[in-house]
Amino acid sequence: MSDLEQDQLVKEAIAHWAPRFTTNGVSVADFQSVTSSVIAWEDWADAWVSAGSVLEGLGRDAIADGRTISGGQHLWTAAVYYHFGKFVFVDYPEKMKSTHELAVRCLTDALPYLSPKGERVGIPYKGCEMVAVLRKPREVKNPPVVIMVSGLDSAKEELRSTEQLFLDRGMATLAVDGPGQGESEYDLPIQGNWEEVGTAIVDWLEARDDLDADRIGVWGVSLGGYYAPRMVSGEHRIKACAALAGPYDWQSIWDQLPELTRRTFTFRSHLSDQSEGREHAGNLSLVGRTSDIVCPLMIIFGARDRLIPPDGARRLAEETGGSLLMLADGNHGCMNVAAKHRYKTADWLATQLRASIAKDA
Repeated sequence: MSDLEQDQLVKEAIAHWAPRFTTNGVSVADFQSVTSSVIAWEDWADAWVSAGSVLEGLGRDAIADGRTISGGQHLWTAAVYYHFGKFVFVDYPEKMKSTHELAVRCLTDALPYLSPKGERVGIPYKGCEMVAVLRKPREVKNPPVVIMVSGLDSAKEELRSTEQLFLDRGMATLAVDGPGQGESEYDLPIQGNWEEVGTAIVDWLEARDDLDADRIGVWGVSLGGYYAPRMVSGEHRIKACAALAGPYDWQSIWDQLPELTRRTFTFRSHLSDQSEGREHAGNLSLVGRTSDIVCPLMIIFGARDRLIPPDGARRLAEETGGSLLMLADGNHGCMNVAAKHRYKTADWLATQLRASIAKDA
């Protein structure tokens, strides 16, 4: 890999994902400082580790001083910084994994001090365990629960700000590292048939006595915006689905995806080259599945998405009768116009799941 190509990968990461970083916990000043300091792609993770370590130090000092609220906030923010150091760093797997371990450690250590606190749990699947974070709203007995599904390069460490939207409305959150994601990515490759994943998750939820398994929803973003509707096409115990920025058919847009995205998909599918990745992408499709989606469906998409074209969102809405919120100025994930969809989505799920403090959607 030439220096020129590495420079291009840095530019690609910045161009495609800047609003996502700052919406999900990275300060604008730190984003600008870190990204401007990275010249070669191989230095990306180290730059984020350096910035994250400052926050981790603040967090551990605060906890040692008994300032646990501040400590928890610092640690989960450090986890976000470490996460963004590893999120598409698949060209350097050893560095990616060591950076990932920092993110996991910080989030795990932050969980007891979050408000409300989090619980690290394991969901059995294919002889492995999908790690997830469960958080429950205060003073709500047996709340409904929203399964939170990340995308190709996101993971449970990135979801704190979105979790809070649901928690504030009386819903529990279960942020899952599914196949090809986060802690599961080393043992479980990316798969298209997420209805199987959904069944494992719902079975696990039904075994809990502190959640209402009759009021389960799912929210997914980016590739998770495909996983979520695919999940409800086969797992009908889920009562509502919100899909943000997901593709309808992954293989059909393969050739226009960014290079970092194609590399990451191939790596997390446990495949050797992009030709195999392209073939496997054909398994991630809603073709022939939409007639089996029977729960209420909300689809959110940005008309200016440069990664995934909006035609698939329109097709999904047409075939299912789901509601479509197409934001004319939205980018991928609509992170640049978060206020135009995040609260509305949370209100909609609260209404669908009859959350105890649901507001009019």
